[in-house]
Amino acid sequence: FGPSVLGTREHWDAAYERELQTFQDIGDVGEIWFGEESMVRIIRWLEKQKVPLDSSLLDIGTGNGVLLVELAKSGYTNLTGIDYSPSAIELSEKVKEKEGMSNIKLKVEDFLAPSAELSGFEICIDKGTFDAISLNPDNAAGKRKQYVQSLCSVLKPGGFFLITSCNWTKEELSNEFREGFEILEELPTPKFCFGGRIGNSVTALVFQRK
Repeated sequence: FGPSVLGTREHWDAAYERELQTFQDIGDVGEIWFGEESMVRIIRWLEKQKVPLDSSLLDIGTGNGVLLVELAKSGYTNLTGIDYSPSAIELSEKVKEKEGMSNIKLKVEDFLAPSAELSGFEICIDKGTFDAISLNPDNAAGKRKQYVQSLCSVLKPGGFFLITSCNWTKEELSNEFREGFEILEELPTPKFCFGGRIGNSVTALVFQRK
């Protein structure tokens, strides 16, 4: 896949400004990346692993913050969401307020240049942010490397990284995150059949920081 406007901050600022206006007008939270089932899949895995409810959890590229709201509804209490788009954070603040979830922390942060206080997380979750970075027209390969370095700096050794992607296969993601991470598990995602071959339109993986 080549570069795309989906990899630019301008695109996401404009998109979340529209979604913010829509939320203010009719209360619609906007698009849920990869659908409801992607959130259920993440929460189910955390519950199966008996991840403590007070574990520090970072949602990278939180968008409208709906994943964090669902995690809070499931009992998780130490939740942080970041996004480089101020409009996204404004939208997620409003969604959080509407749902009455005061224990979610939200910050405008560029994950490729994280602030010093963004560290020590036990769980990091990415639903489409690595995909978007991979489409950046300006040195996407360098930005992917920076993403991995940032992930190493914010996630504790032994911590878990859950990624959902529609651009990368399991093998490709294993290669992208080989520096500092080992693959633990592939989570089941919907299958499709094309030309007699079965594949996945979405890849969901769990890595552990070495």
